Amino acid sequence: MRTLRVALAQINPTVGDLDGNVRKIISYIKKSKKFGAKIVAFPELAITGYPPEDLLLKSQFIKDNLTALKKIQENTFDILTVVGFVDRKDNIYNAAAIIYNKKIIDIYHKIYLPNYGVFDEHRYFQAGTRCPVYNFGDTCIGINICEDIWYPEGPARSQTLAGAELILNINASPYSIGKGNLRENMLSARASDNMVIVAYLNTVGGQDELIFDGHSIIIDQNGKVIARGKQFEEDLIVVDLDFEGVTVKRLHAPRRRHEMIKLEKTDIENINIPLRKTSGKKPTKLRLSSISCSVLEPLQEIYMALVLGTYDYVNKNGFKGVVIGFSGGVDSSLVASIAADALGKDNVNGLFMPSPFTSKESRADVYALADNIGIKVIEVPINSIYHRYLDSLKKDFRGLSPDIAEENLQARIRGNILMAFSNKFGLLVLTTGNKSEMSVGYATLYGDMAGGFAVIKDVPKTMVYELCNWRNKKEGRTLIPESIILKEPTAELKPDQKDTDTLPPYPVLDLILKAYIEDDKSFDEILSLGYEAELVRKVIKMIDKSEYKRRQAPPGIKITQRSFGKDRRFPITNKYREY
Repeated sequence: MRTLRVALAQINPTVGDLDGNVRKIISYIKKSKKFGAKIVAFPELAITGYPPEDLLLKSQFIKDNLTALKKIQENTFDILTVVGFVDRKDNIYNAAAIIYNKKIIDIYHKIYLPNYGVFDEHRYFQAGTRCPVYNFGDTCIGINICEDIWYPEGPARSQTLAGAELILNINASPYSIGKGNLRENMLSARASDNMVIVAYLNTVGGQDELIFDGHSIIIDQNGKVIARGKQFEEDLIVVDLDFEGVTVKRLHAPRRRHEMIKLEKTDIENINIPLRKTSGKKPTKLRLSSISCSVLEPLQEIYMALVLGTYDYVNKNGFKGVVIGFSGGVDSSLVASIAADALGKDNVNGLFMPSPFTSKESRADVYALADNIGIKVIEVPINSIYHRYLDSLKKDFRGLSPDIAEENLQARIRGNILMAFSNKFGLLVLTTGNKSEMSVGYATLYGDMAGGFAVIKDVPKTMVYELCNWRNKKEGRTLIPESIILKEPTAELKPDQKDTDTLPPYPVLDLILKAYIEDDKSFDEILSLGYEAELVRKVIKMIDKSEYKRRQAPPGIKITQRSFGKDRRFPITNKYREY
């Protein structure tokens, strides 16, 4: 057998925390050495965190990141270390340093720079041009970065034809629903097509709107998964890779030999890494727990993404805890559950602010939810404040019928009170609006949109119900009261108000929203799905007119393939209509 013990350090770095990231990297190098790993890899831009965005335009930031790399370099010794950082030559590059025995053996520059969706790498980086392979003992290794592996004829192809038996791909690949299956299918194809073992390492953690799910994976030369890292958790995946299977498969592949002849005409560097003699100490017994990780079910995966995103946003930004406006509705109930799971119930505060239109049922639901989760509720009635507002406006509103102005006054009073608690106690306000509401503008600026972080901003209303039911099932008891889940949605800003007074039923609305926002279907294409023209026209008009609201909303966790913000950039001033 010809084996190599490889460690994938699936860590959660923080953007800009160079010292903290370096400490974490060094600690994982030491852990990997204890397990007898000969190679340890760290994620894309592990030193800076991903994405550093316009920090990359600061020359001092680039300089400090290079200083941080030197600290890591001094702690490598006899373990080959691959770590993501920002390299500076004639330009700056998204790079991987290959370090061994305290020396930088080589630096790989990312070749394919993504510039779609949430990615904006052409704004900052120069693309690499080199495609080397590294001879480490009796193993040939190809190293590349994230997007490079997605192209069938990309660096991995050239590296395997040049002799690479292991492709080590380091990533900062954001989570979205279904992304794990998409990655696994792509990597399986890349491994089997090239007859190579692929070790795919992904970062983990929350960074503003983005969630990185970890879920690192190792796939053998036949396209079979041989190891998986945990989802939404830090992990160290340590695996003994056997390359005899690669050799045997390639011996039976005349097509590959023909392609190797063509490769000889290209410039592929082959770099030797001189091995350092080791101490001869027996390594710690290889643990197998991370190798057998199972994939989470879809709703659990989404829920865990929301929990991780909430935890990291609150903690990485230094907040003491959170405060949530409790209404007795399903959205605030789900946010409360997520926050309690992420931060601990003692760090979650519920604020119940009844108005003249708040029902007895909503009051009962608020206290039942708080009791079930174990969250403290503070009640601040807004009746007197609301009536003072009305008295102050009576003269100017004389002769005009009550309408949305009076409704939104209540929401804005609540927003003021939430922000007062935020200021006084150092709490982050978590808003409770979902994607369906944000899509059509069914939310109040400076009211229920007031806050610092929007946990379910990218969660459609129908999925909110699914997640509530899943959470109850997981708990094995009614955590979120059934009365909250079953009652008809209402903002309770006027007598007998229901969401359906303004919006189509959510099961219908969410399908139209997905077609228009996530799938980019035209008006006519949505009509062909069987919806009435008047309904589709109304929904699209609401979406288009609400762009100005969404621009003023707090950041929120991305879980779909097309979230609002960096994923979908529409002008506010926009006269184009297709209906």
